[in-house]
Amino acid sequence: MELRGFQGQVLAPDDQGYEQARAIWNGAIQRRPALIARCTGTADVCAAVRWARAEGVAVSVRAGGHGVAGIALVDGGLVIDLSAMKGVGVDPRRRRVWVQPGVLLGELDHETQLFGLAVPAGVISHTGVAGLTLGGGIGYLMRKHGLTCDNLRGAEVVTADGEVVRASDEENKDLLWGLRGGGGNFGVVTSFEFQAHPFGPTVLAGSLIYAAEDAREVLEAYRSFIHEAPDEIGTVMNLRWVPPAPWIPPELHGREVIFVSCVYAGNVADGEAAAKPLRHLARPLADLVKPRPFTEHQRMYDGAVPHGLGYYWKSPYLRDMDEHAITTLAGAAWEASSHRSYTIIFQMGGAVGRLPAEASAFEDRTAALAPNINAVWEKPTESHRDIEWVRRLYNELEPSSTGKRYVNFQSEIDTVDAYGDQKYARLAKLKKRWDPDNFFSSTQNIAPSPA
Repeated sequence: MELRGFQGQVLAPDDQGYEQARAIWNGAIQRRPALIARCTGTADVCAAVRWARAEGVAVSVRAGGHGVAGIALVDGGLVIDLSAMKGVGVDPRRRRVWVQPGVLLGELDHETQLFGLAVPAGVISHTGVAGLTLGGGIGYLMRKHGLTCDNLRGAEVVTADGEVVRASDEENKDLLWGLRGGGGNFGVVTSFEFQAHPFGPTVLAGSLIYAAEDAREVLEAYRSFIHEAPDEIGTVMNLRWVPPAPWIPPELHGREVIFVSCVYAGNVADGEAAAKPLRHLARPLADLVKPRPFTEHQRMYDGAVPHGLGYYWKSPYLRDMDEHAITTLAGAAWEASSHRSYTIIFQMGGAVGRLPAEASAFEDRTAALAPNINAVWEKPTESHRDIEWVRRLYNELEPSSTGKRYVNFQSEIDTVDAYGDQKYARLAKLKKRWDPDNFFSSTQNIAPSPA
C-alpha cells in the first residue's frame, strides 16, 4: 500500500515485522490494524493523516505504546506509529528540552542527567513521554516541580486536516491548555518542549520494605507523614508481593509487603532528614534508601511490569488516607490471586495542588493520593479473575474518593468521569475547534460539543 508523500515503512498484516509492530506493552490488547505507518518525522505524520482522511480510514496514534487501555491500536484502521521518532535536544543554559514522541522516560533521563537536569515524569523507564504528558504525568518530582504537563512549554501538533501548528503561551494557547492533561485527541504531537529543573545525577532515593501484617500501622503513620512532608520529597507506596528483583534481599522474595519508595529533589543531606520518618512507619524488613544515580532508581521496578503481560487498571483519586481507606487497603490489597498484581499509591499535593484547577486540562489537583489498582497476569490472551479484584477494591475505595479519575490509569476510559462536567464541557468546545469531525476518536476521547 502506498501513502503519497510518506517516506517511512508501511506494514500490512502479511508483511514481515507486522506482528512485532502491532505488539504494545499491554499484552491483553490484541488488535489487528489494516496498516501501520512507521513515521520518520512530521512530514510523514502529515502524509498519514491526509491519506487516512481522504480514504475514510479510522486512525490511532502510537508513541511509546505503554497506555494500558490500548488506544495506540485500532482494529482494521491505520496506526500512525511515532515510535521511531526518538530525538531529544537539551539547552542546559535555558533548561529547555525538546522531545520527539517516540522517546521513553529512560531515554529522556539519559540525555537530561548529563547536564544535571530532569523533566518531572513517571516511575518506570520504559513508559512513553508522549502519552504520560498528554494525560498529566505523575511521579516522584511532581510535588516539587509540578506534573509533566505543567512543565510543557510548547508543542508542534499535526491537526486533523494534516496541517502543522504550534501550541504555546504565545500561539494557540487554548490548544496548549488542552494538551496539558486533556489526552491526545486534539491532534498528533510531533514535538514537545519542556522546562527542566536542576536535579541529580546522584540523589537520595530507594525503597523501604514493610511486612503486610503491619499494614494498618504503616498506613496510619504514612497518613501523618504526607500531611507534614516537604515538597522536595516524593513518595510512592506499593502493596504487593516481593518480585524476584536482584536489588531486593532474596529472603524477601515472594513475601507480602508494603514498599515505600522515595526520591528527594534536593541535596542528599537534607534528604536524609526528610526521609527519616519513612524509616519509622513500623519496623522495616529492609532499608534500601541511599544516595544513587537517579537513572538507576528509575529502572528499579522495570522488571516487575515487563512488556507482553496482561494488565488491567482502575484508579480512584483519594481525598486522604482516611480510616475507611486504611481499613479497605489493609484488608483487600493482598486478596489478588496473581502475585504479580499490586496496588500502587502516589503521593500528590505540593506544587501539583497549588496550581488552580483551570490552569490546565488535568484533573484532580485537590487529591492527596492517587492509587492505581493493577491486575497483572502471565497469559495475556486469557481473561483473569484479578480483574474482578481490581473492580471490587476500586468500588470499596469509592467513599474516600474525590469523584475524579486519573485518565492515564484507566483500562476503561470514561472521560466525563475523569474530568467532571465543567472541565469536560471546556474540552468538548476545544475539540470542536480543532477536530470537529472527531477524526482522532480512538484516544482518551472527548466528543466535539455541538455548534
